[in-house]
Amino acid sequence: MQNIEGKVAYITGGTKGIGFGIAKALVENGVKVAISGRNLADAEKAKHQLGNQHVLAIQSDVRNYEDEVKAVDQIIASFGRLDIVIANAGLGKFAPIDELSLEDWNSMIETNLNGVFHTMKATVEALKVSKGYYISIASLAGTNFFANGAGYNASKFGVVGFTQAAMLDLRNYDIKCSTIMPGSVTSHFNEHQPNEEDGWKIQPTDIGQMVVDLLRMNPNVLPSKIEVRPTKTK
Repeated sequence: MQNIEGKVAYITGGTKGIGFGIAKALVENGVKVAISGRNLADAEKAKHQLGNQHVLAIQSDVRNYEDEVKAVDQIIASFGRLDIVIANAGLGKFAPIDELSLEDWNSMIETNLNGVFHTMKATVEALKVSKGYYISIASLAGTNFFANGAGYNASKFGVVGFTQAAMLDLRNYDIKCSTIMPGSVTSHFNEHQPNEEDGWKIQPTDIGQMVVDLLRMNPNVLPSKIEVRPTKTK
């Protein structure tokens, strides 16, 4: 089992939901964590909630490559290295294809797909040095299409394909790449407010524990694509 204590992780979209759940699990296991969000105040609030001095709050919009480069510079300046990258930032807009707006299409592609690439491009050299781990948070929508989901499906199918191809490229540098594909998760996704009726869903901390388990695995083992569903439907 790999020891992850003292390693440094960067989580995009780490201020709430799945990203925050992953941050919490990593902090509890001794990992130094940088979390980013479009709004610095939200990142600072999440840092306070995590209650750990080894947490760095960063403003970064993954749609902008330059933001991600600056984020990595901040992480290296603060922690000296980067071992783990969680490309989590994402959003969903759902409508029939004949009603889906250009704005909503572009916002999903720019955040969900371009953002994953920007995060990879900005972090890959640091990961080469640390022989680190890159994990994208995709969705079951990355292999299962559904009505009103054309834009979201396109972005998440892209994330899955991107991460799997990157895995083949980067294992030559001893960098691991995985994509986690959750089903229904209790989160703020699509403007949802978590409530007591969400108990049947996967919890953000469940995804956090999955990330910890991946990081601790024997270095000879790589679960490159992980589908995860609630045990039961509502």
